Amino acid sequence: MPIFQTQNLGFQLPTGETLFHSVTVSMTAQRVGLVGDNGVGKSVLAGLLTGQLTPSQGSVCCKSAMGVYDQQASHLITNNVTIAEALGVATILDALARIAAGECASGLFDTVGEQWDLPAQLTRQLAALGLPDDPHTTCATLSGGQLAKLRLWQLFQSNYRLLILDEPSNHLDCRARRWLQGQIMSTKAAVLVISHDRKLLQNMEEIWELTESGVQVYGGNYVHYAQQKALAEQALGRQIEAVKKQQKQLQEQAQRSIEKARKRAVQGQKLRGSQAKCLLDKQKDRATAGAASRTKNSEGRQKQLQQKADKLLAEQTISQQQAIYLSATSAGNKKVITLLNGVLAYGCSRRINLQVGERDKLHLVGDNGSGKSTLLKTLMGQLALRAGELQIHTRLCYLDQHFSLVNPAMSLLENLLTQCPDLTGSEARTLLAGIGFRRDNVFKRAGVLSGGEKMKLAMLIVSHQPEQPFLLLDEPDNHLDINASSMLASALGAYQGGFILISHDEVFAKEAGCHRNYTLLTTKITPVSPVCV
Repeated sequence: MPIFQTQNLGFQLPTGETLFHSVTVSMTAQRVGLVGDNGVGKSVLAGLLTGQLTPSQGSVCCKSAMGVYDQQASHLITNNVTIAEALGVATILDALARIAAGECASGLFDTVGEQWDLPAQLTRQLAALGLPDDPHTTCATLSGGQLAKLRLWQLFQSNYRLLILDEPSNHLDCRARRWLQGQIMSTKAAVLVISHDRKLLQNMEEIWELTESGVQVYGGNYVHYAQQKALAEQALGRQIEAVKKQQKQLQEQAQRSIEKARKRAVQGQKLRGSQAKCLLDKQKDRATAGAASRTKNSEGRQKQLQQKADKLLAEQTISQQQAIYLSATSAGNKKVITLLNGVLAYGCSRRINLQVGERDKLHLVGDNGSGKSTLLKTLMGQLALRAGELQIHTRLCYLDQHFSLVNPAMSLLENLLTQCPDLTGSEARTLLAGIGFRRDNVFKRAGVLSGGEKMKLAMLIVSHQPEQPFLLLDEPDNHLDINASSMLASALGAYQGGFILISHDEVFAKEAGCHRNYTLLTTKITPVSPVCV
């Protein structure tokens, strides 16, 4: 019996644009990976499966209890929610504390039940996960990776029959990603993973690819999917070439027929003086009718071939060439950031001494909770040092994990023109076309963009500020599909300014041109190259 199934599912945006249609698929495998280009609607499909969104057409049938991990957790970081509250055990801990203080109300004992060892057990579990062992710690003080791991752990501890995980490895360090892989492999629940993480997708039994026209199911893991997809695209390419060859042959045949008709017409003119006019007129009429019939047949055949070519091209899954064009103003390499004996508010507790030049490309790495994002926020002045001295000699531009630069109420074009005053409308349109938004799509409201699309827009904003600021990039490769991630790495590699990059993908950092690695530990920061296996 299927875990869930969809029938002719479709979704239309408020603008009237159809995101996808005719999604008919049935989940029978235990572990399925869902892939697709940024903006194709993977998170929307997850929302339809969970009932958070209503389809424009079709239906979803799922009788399994499901748990959902989505990319946003704003309710946990904006309302002073504690770890205990996020895990749903705050009431039990409160009852235990009141009993320990001498209260004897029977309701308190009913609340505790058999969970008398919950505080000690929870402390051990949180410590083992690399999280603060005090369950009263607010979620807002956790790093992005710690918060992600907490939410994922809660899901895996629950008794759901189906887990839908939307980009679960985003923000996780190498160790946490291995933990996630182990959890997915060991859970009794069926798992639908929406991801661009190729290592994570290696553990899947099926790969589903979402396009505008529906879902294509590929058996096997990501490597098998990539091989099958490459073979299918090669076969499709051969079919398209065959149709083009037939079209060319038909055009050449039609041209030869036209030339023969012209020759016969010339010969007819020469014979006109020696034969009766009525006989010549009959021959001319027959020739004209024959030529018209041949032309009609040729045009009909050309129309059929063109329709076939259009259908094959529509099936071809070759993305339009895109590129992120970053500002290319040349610069020197004077020291622009100096941190002397600095102690961060969170994470690394030892003193940090760090100097960065205006053209340096620094890869900042470390375990979740070591203080990477805290360091960037400290450089921006959003958090204060507990000790030490910070000197900033340049304008900084910070791209955080939540796309705060992007105004969701504005269109893509408005976002770019408002925040990048040196750009003309034509230049802004060219930049947006580079990331896949052409013609009227530039007027699309930013709030409806996928995470990957928002990240690409945010990268354009931060890199086209006046006077080319030094960039602070907090996991910009998160949410990006595989092609977009490679595209961004190439753009950063060609970028002539400097940046500090947080990323758990060592290959991405290397392709982005990072020539210095700093590992931020919970005890100290030291310039050694990390190894992620």
